[in-house]
Amino acid sequence: MNILVTGSRGQLGSELLELSAKSSKHQFFFYDLPDLDITRPEQVKPICRDHNIDVIINCAAYTAVDKAELDAEAAFLVNRDGAAVLATCAKERHALLLHISTDYVFDGNSSTPYRETDRATPIGVYGISKWEGEERIREIAPSYIIIRTSWLYSVYGSNFVKTMLRLGAERSLLNVVFDQIGTPTSAADLAAALISMIDRFDKDCRYSSTFHYSNEGVASWYDFARAVMELAGLSCNVLPIESAEYPVPAPRPHYSALNKSSIKQTWGIEIPYWRDSLAVVLQKLANCTH
Repeated sequence: MNILVTGSRGQLGSELLELSAKSSKHQFFFYDLPDLDITRPEQVKPICRDHNIDVIINCAAYTAVDKAELDAEAAFLVNRDGAAVLATCAKERHALLLHISTDYVFDGNSSTPYRETDRATPIGVYGISKWEGEERIREIAPSYIIIRTSWLYSVYGSNFVKTMLRLGAERSLLNVVFDQIGTPTSAADLAAALISMIDRFDKDCRYSSTFHYSNEGVASWYDFARAVMELAGLSCNVLPIESAEYPVPAPRPHYSALNKSSIKQTWGIEIPYWRDSLAVVLQKLANCTH
């Protein structure tokens, strides 16, 4: 199949690019700004036509959660309207749209991991814009799969792990919130899951599903930071603080762990434990610095 990957220079897009070199089953086409702006149909449609695209993997998103509160128009333009443009193109091409969404579509008031059937109640601009993007896809695209994920990190791009490594090397003490619970997710693991799913796609089948994918287990940001320091061999002391002690513009869900039963049962995907995947990424980062 011919596969278009948008947002190709982001964390997930970069991991897909790395994996695509090992895949002989499909032809991948990777695009990012300025060559492809998903909010502009006049750019999207010719690329899909010229490459005879069968699958669109949308990794493009406005992910600056706090900045979104101050620039809602930009967040909705990419996360909602851009998703609609891709859905329209997928409809015209009879292609499958594989769209990446977020745990931020939930308000965090649950005490058990969220299932795909749980009601979406986003509480900030970022989450609302991503939810409305999901809804546009469901309205427009005849064939789609939406994957919600959480706390993504990678050897590529900017992310929490890299920030902790930098600060852990510079400082002897860090304060990190302990009352926001979720699951760190290796972008490399998610990319591998997406490739596994694509390998099993039936071109003649129409899909209309939403799945959750994160690594196994749960953690607070404090736990996550402590694990980074421990596994990287840094002596920086991490102290737990409440969210109220670290005010930010955008509200965060206090609990956003995701139930992955559906994607495991439907696609036969094995999901690694978050600390195991973190160790792999930290080792890759260490190798890159030597």
